[in-house]
Amino acid sequence: MADQKKLLRALAGETQAIPPIWMMRQAGRYLPEYRATRAQAGDFLSLCYNPELAAEVTLQPIRRYGFDAAILFADILLVPQALGADLWFVTGEGPRLSTMTTQADFDKFRPVDDIHETLNPIYETVKILSQELPKETTLIGFAGAPWTVATYMIAGRGTKDQGPAHALMQENTALFEALLDRITLATIEYLSKQIEAGAEVVKIFDSWAGSLKGDAFEKYALEPCRQITAALKIRHPHVPVIGFPREAGEKYVGFAKATGVDCVALDNSVDPEWAAQHVQVDGCVQGNLASRHMVSGGQELVDDTRRIVRAFGKGAHIFNLGHGITPDADPDNVQLMIDTVRETTASAS
Repeated sequence: MADQKKLLRALAGETQAIPPIWMMRQAGRYLPEYRATRAQAGDFLSLCYNPELAAEVTLQPIRRYGFDAAILFADILLVPQALGADLWFVTGEGPRLSTMTTQADFDKFRPVDDIHETLNPIYETVKILSQELPKETTLIGFAGAPWTVATYMIAGRGTKDQGPAHALMQENTALFEALLDRITLATIEYLSKQIEAGAEVVKIFDSWAGSLKGDAFEKYALEPCRQITAALKIRHPHVPVIGFPREAGEKYVGFAKATGVDCVALDNSVDPEWAAQHVQVDGCVQGNLASRHMVSGGQELVDDTRRIVRAFGKGAHIFNLGHGITPDADPDNVQLMIDTVRETTASAS
């Protein structure tokens, strides 16, 4: 039964002695079986748009580790591609997009209603997974948050300081906000279709939220997340939403209440004891082990894992990393993390 799934129980606010576990980027290059399937697909985008192979790589970490949740294998930049941006990946360097810096660039984008033609294979992947996942495993869909997606669309690539997006925000606020609005509407439709296809939870990844300061955070990170969550709750009132405003720091406080998300995912720059006191008081939190432990392993991994489980043990908690697992991680360290979580209880000394 769905109500017996550990992840859904946590998202409903239930405190559990052993928290549910999953990992950001759990389907990825650290696994040899993923590398083999990606080679079969030919390239990253071909893998994203091949429902059978995308479902296969989503299932691989579930078979290997028995995580409590599977997250759809896709990419946050599929939405800009569906809107009409050119997207390609450079080996060893990451994604590249055609840039959006002028009104003429913006005017070339497709209307939101047209995105599904491109994104239908993603919904097919969700349908396959909803049938093939173990009955106890929750299926998570996701999208990038409007601010983070916009930073890539404006710069044409990832940047250290999101400078091009900040510049456009200052120099042509109307165009910048029009882009954010378009992405927001597209994200609502995209996530809604994922839910209709079988996603039981959706997550909004705002990887660059931390570079928004002061009022800009409220306007361009918090408010779009609130709009997306509110629209999804009207259409799918029983589907939980996880928000991840990475590196929000003090702005994590009150984020759940302000946006309506059911869970706030935390990066590893915040102290778990502090977060339990200031963020978890409003509901479920997710996180927040440093992903470097998946490379280095050892006693430090065990100690930090235990600390996080105990810090969040008096409330609803989903154990996860504070960022995605990296390609150089050791699969054995993932198993050590899982074993440690399941052996550690909040009452342990």
